[in-house]
Amino acid sequence: MMSRPEFEALYGGAAGGGKSDYLVAEALRQVQIPQYRAILFRKTYPELEDIISRSHELYGSAFPRAKYNESKHAWRFPSGAMIYFGQMQHTKDKLKYQGRHFDFVGFDELTHFAEEEYMYLFSRVRSSAPGLRTYIRSTANPGGPGHPWVKARFVSIAKPETKIVQEVNITKPSGEVIKRTRDRIFIPSSVFDNKALLDNNPEYIASLAMLPEAERNALLYGDWDSFSGQVFSEWKNDPSNYESREWTHVIEPFKIPEGWLIGRSYDFGYAKPFSVGWYAIDYNGCVYRIRELYGCKEGQANVGLEVDPAEQARMIREVEETDPNLKGRKIAGIADPSIFDVSRGDSIADIMARNGVYWSPGDNHRIAGKMQYHYRLAFNADGHPLFYVFNTCKGFIRTIPQLVYDAKNVEDIDTTQEDHIYDECRYFLMQYQIAKRANVKKKPPLDDPLDLYKAEREKAYKIIRI
Repeated sequence: MMSRPEFEALYGGAAGGGKSDYLVAEALRQVQIPQYRAILFRKTYPELEDIISRSHELYGSAFPRAKYNESKHAWRFPSGAMIYFGQMQHTKDKLKYQGRHFDFVGFDELTHFAEEEYMYLFSRVRSSAPGLRTYIRSTANPGGPGHPWVKARFVSIAKPETKIVQEVNITKPSGEVIKRTRDRIFIPSSVFDNKALLDNNPEYIASLAMLPEAERNALLYGDWDSFSGQVFSEWKNDPSNYESREWTHVIEPFKIPEGWLIGRSYDFGYAKPFSVGWYAIDYNGCVYRIRELYGCKEGQANVGLEVDPAEQARMIREVEETDPNLKGRKIAGIADPSIFDVSRGDSIADIMARNGVYWSPGDNHRIAGKMQYHYRLAFNADGHPLFYVFNTCKGFIRTIPQLVYDAKNVEDIDTTQEDHIYDECRYFLMQYQIAKRANVKKKPPLDDPLDLYKAEREKAYKIIRI
């Protein structure tokens, strides 16, 4: 991790990998330069106590003449360089750093932060003097409110230790286009890598192994598909099983047989995303999500396209007139009952009907709908669920596994999340209800997962461009 040259890098996954020590030490890299400025973030100041305490041990040993200012939460080094400690308990707190600039920015437990808080600090990263390197480093465990966006930005996009290069085009007022790139990488950490910790505290891994399954998988093995509070712990997305359709919910697209039923479901949105899903049901009652139209702004989670119902209807018709699996089919639509509300004039359903798209009101029972998800996602003894998703349905694959329970209404999902696809699919599943099915868990492989992990780490770095 300390050798990486990328602008952004995330170090994390499992607990016990030395993440906080890494971040505290990394901030020291350029303190010999007087103009150097760095900042390390936690969500709140109380959460900073451990990392500040560790900085006293490391910085005090390395630089005996360095001084810590309690009121400013900052270290001043003999050269004049500064390392600050900051917090962003609320999103508005990001504005406290407006007008400031840092050569190095570090986030400890990045999944505790909102994406906009993290991205705002990009504007604060600029060189304080010639020769100073500017970059961002973060650490994280799976879970927390920021889990979905951190996973999407660093983990899901490519295999670990794969450099991701993002190309950016900037248009100057003159019309000239400037091309620039930013790169990032995810480096996994594991307690098994931390020999010092295992030597000093050999029972630590036993403590992690005794955690509930979701937390154990996340903190011991760094599993980003398993975390505390996850609603659909049954979910599996294993590309190696796409063809066999065993022990996975995500599969390769295929031609839908003529005799299968085709349906569509809808959740309206304007400022927030709208969602349309198309489904096929085979002769055994298994549901396949075969196409989606998700009205979300590219690169901005949970932000709608702000298109009206008539335009949404046009977009739906365009999909059904061009998709080989939908063209020429008789398709029945089910939707959120609220689109039939006529209290303020024409309903959304009426507007869409005038534009050639028709809906029937769906069953909006929330808990029963959530249970239908559980029943269909459950695997039988042969590793087959009763719900599959084409791997082209990126919105579903991104948002559904990340849903967590509401802290107060503990049987339901937290509705402050990006839950539009969840609601849309729920209407469809309630239309085709099934009885309760127990979830059978896959037996662990004979191969030692630690051996597989180490083998993966030894592969040469690859590059993916987006």
